[in-house]
Amino acid sequence: FLPDPGEGPSKSEREAGFYKFHFYTTLSDDSKILGVVTGDKDPGYGSTSKMIAESAVCLVLNPELASGGIWTSAPAMGSALIERLQANAGLTFAVEAE
Repeated sequence: FLPDPGEGPSKSEREAGFYKFHFYTTLSDDSKILGVVTGDKDPGYGSTSKMIAESAVCLVLNPELASGGIWTSAPAMGSALIERLQANAGLTFAVEAE
């Protein structure tokens, strides 16, 4: 079912890859929101490595954002991480009301 080691996308496929995710939700006041996240590389190979690297840099530069306990990246670094991802990792984030 899964590819064997070495059977992943080629370098040109990784470089040409991209993605666009749509997230729909209903808020407590019954309004609806659409969130859109895009990336400029293959999501499994190109984009993930950039997200991990930018998360590490963000945490080193802003250690107070996760000052104790166990955190995942979004709650710990929030808008600081989003800004880094948009500036350095080829991601975009948008929120649209429906």
